Amino acid sequence: MRYRLGSFILLIYILVGLYVAWIHHYITPTLIKQVAQALIAVFLWFLVLLGVDLHIGG
Repeated sequence: MRYRLGSFILLIYILVGLYVAWIHHYITPTLIKQVAQALIAVFLWFLVLLGVDLHIGG
């Protein structure tokens, strides 16, 4: 039970931090797009080596 409560508090802490960063413009839609592209490239690196363009949107 104690582990579950600690995990819940940590989750709330992170969510509040994300919200504060968003409203103060540290996190923007452009940043989210770039991070998503980077994560896709990391997990699908073999496609990058084959010449597949993994860029999101235009």
